[in-house]
Amino acid sequence: MGSMVAALASWLDARSQGGTWLLRMEDLDPPREMPGAADDILRTLEAFGLTWDGEVIYQSHRHALYAEALDALKREGHAFGCICTRKDLASTSVNGLYPGTCKAGLPQGESPRSWRFDMPLEAQSWLDHGRGPSTVAGEELGDFVLKRADGHWAYHLAVVVDDAAQDVTHVVRGADLWTSTAAHMALQHALNLRTPEYVHVPLVTNDLGQKLSKQTHARPVLPSDAAHVLVMALRALGQSVPDLDEPQAMLQEAVASWDVSKLRGESGQLTS
Repeated sequence: MGSMVAALASWLDARSQGGTWLLRMEDLDPPREMPGAADDILRTLEAFGLTWDGEVIYQSHRHALYAEALDALKREGHAFGCICTRKDLASTSVNGLYPGTCKAGLPQGESPRSWRFDMPLEAQSWLDHGRGPSTVAGEELGDFVLKRADGHWAYHLAVVVDDAAQDVTHVVRGADLWTSTAAHMALQHALNLRTPEYVHVPLVTNDLGQKLSKQTHARPVLPSDAAHVLVMALRALGQSVPDLDEPQAMLQEAVASWDVSKLRGESGQLTS
């Protein structure tokens, strides 16, 4: 349900502005991927009437673009190699942040296990259309990973590269990624890329205050219950709920009444 709420918000925001809605599979972590999950996502979105524009982009097919971006960051001095293991960081990190162990260079003869971004300390500020004026200091993020020790690309680098490559103008996503926006803006500046507009939507939670997700054993949404699911999702987004029971008609009415300013507020519990 949490993913459906975020998807609906993104779809409504794009459609209400006459824009295109782009669908991207962020499949960069093979060990965590479930066979058939991508196809299930596509079928579910279609069943709910959340149709997308253009081809679906799969990040697992775009390694060359990420490598090119990493090379550019290295050339400009924005990235550095790191030999630290998780065990090393468990004993040296402060509040879970990278302590800068390898920032001054690696010992002679050592090769990087991973690559990190040299995060500027100054704050990143932006007008978030879901949360209002926003500021996050660089020190809250630390020097985050760009390419992991297992060879997989990190989320931050991949989404920044793909947003630019797809000419994304608006990013609509859950509030759990609000802090990450500072990392993305710093990367965009380092790579001379345009910064999109950002909209972070409130998270929906269960009765324990936990984000609804697979990790908290949230039940999957069912196309057979589409009208009820859309009602709950619109309520979670603070939007007007159409007095209709046909999903396509509900979506059309929701597009016409979409009001991004109603997103501001605290996370709320979904109730049926």
